[in-house]
Amino acid sequence: MAERDSLKATSASSGVAYGPAHLAEMPVAAPSSLQPASGYQALIDAIEASVGELEALAARSDAESRDIIDFQIEVLRDPTIAETAEARMDAGENIVFAWAGTLDDYIGELETADEEQVRARAVDILDIKNRVLCALAGAPIADFPAGSIFVARDMEPSRFLAHDWSQGGGIALFNGSAIGHVALLARAKSIPMVVNTGHFNVTEGDDIRVDADSGAITIHADGAGAESASTKLISMFTDASPCDNGEVRTADGTKILLSINVNDPADLDSVEPVTTAGVGLMRSEFAVSSVAEAASEEKQIVIYRHVLKWAAGKPVTIRMLDIGGDKPLAGLSVPPGGPATDLRGIRLLLAHPEIARVQARALLRAAVHGDLRVTLPMVTFPSEINEMRSIFREEAERLSSRGMPHPIPPIGMMVEVPAAALMLDTFETADFFSLGTNDLTQQLAASTRDGANSMTFHRAAIPALFRFLEGAMRLAAKGGKPVSICGNIAGDPQWLPGLLAIGLRHFSVAPVQLPAIRSAIVGLRADGTKAAGD
Repeated sequence: MAERDSLKATSASSGVAYGPAHLAEMPVAAPSSLQPASGYQALIDAIEASVGELEALAARSDAESRDIIDFQIEVLRDPTIAETAEARMDAGENIVFAWAGTLDDYIGELETADEEQVRARAVDILDIKNRVLCALAGAPIADFPAGSIFVARDMEPSRFLAHDWSQGGGIALFNGSAIGHVALLARAKSIPMVVNTGHFNVTEGDDIRVDADSGAITIHADGAGAESASTKLISMFTDASPCDNGEVRTADGTKILLSINVNDPADLDSVEPVTTAGVGLMRSEFAVSSVAEAASEEKQIVIYRHVLKWAAGKPVTIRMLDIGGDKPLAGLSVPPGGPATDLRGIRLLLAHPEIARVQARALLRAAVHGDLRVTLPMVTFPSEINEMRSIFREEAERLSSRGMPHPIPPIGMMVEVPAAALMLDTFETADFFSLGTNDLTQQLAASTRDGANSMTFHRAAIPALFRFLEGAMRLAAKGGKPVSICGNIAGDPQWLPGLLAIGLRHFSVAPVQLPAIRSAIVGLRADGTKAAGD
């Protein structure tokens, strides 16, 4: 295999290890099928369950390891920790965010300490934070493959102790500490370990060499599967090049971009990136489906990084959680609203900033892995964008203080509220616009999505919708902002002539709609009229 990269690092435990890279995140708080417990007693029970797990781990560990675990047990049994979380719950916070917020404050204090030995303790607290979150959701903490090279920002002591190192392996940490507990454990077990590598790009399974004797890591290109070409979706494009990267020309030569909508990252398994211009809309509320997952920064990073990796440098637009109304977040109590709901989308996120802040941090951290853009749901007023931008700036400052890379992505908005569509020229701080025609049609028709006559009402509202869209396009043009469309009508060939006629040049559709919409575009001129001979 050809050498791809060699990086300097700080040795934390001597030795040399070689194996496949395992890109690790902190434990996931809960799978979407599980619901977190609620109530203060549930928190106490989760803490006791975590203590029990740590005690069991200590029982099969050596004396030095037991000392580290005893420290974590002592923290968990500190009554002030639970009491602080209880006070936050009494103030109205969900149990998951009350616990996570309490421990995050503690972690933040440690990470900003002057002494490195104190800073190194932060990962110990992060360890017990995530352990209790997993206990609340009834989700076990997963191990990683034996013999692999553990690659992450940091590593928790309990994860090290629970792993079977008999088949070899090593550790390469972007940050970490040579005097932290994991480094101490690695030296005791002769596990090669380097820290302070800085963030580097590596793919799951890449062969990686950790030379902790010289303080270096070497990454090799992963050739497995390099010559395999999936034809799951490419074979459907018989009338156009499958490798056009989502660029299609109308009959008179105007370039149209075709991106895809994604609900679940698994949707991408049947799509080749070369057939698209990227992900025009990822609906994060379908991938983050419980309050426990919404509280897990690490869980969200895994999801977003998976999509960015698939996109291979192409733009990925992730919509922040559009929850409320007909999209409840399991475990979060939200007062019912009207037909469109008073508390949904960005309004709910701003009303529950603890949810918005976790997602903002996850998006900021994920942005290092590709061309990430963020779109805000159900925006009505420019002030809502400004408030969310403030949250992103504040969380970026927190990440800076922790030494974590975090490019701030472009932040745009969904155009799906009539009031916003009519005033689009006033949204100066939006970097781009995404026309969400599903909600816009629903509100124009004063109809629910699943009512008995909803389909009839929505179809009858199409002429009004086009008038709205035409006006919105004129207003967007004043500021020169990019505009795309991602609602259902974007993937329906019967509406394509009208959408082209009002100036739309970027369509994001469901993957299964790509062939039909592509075929329709090449038969039309840019003004929506049919090409000669068609």
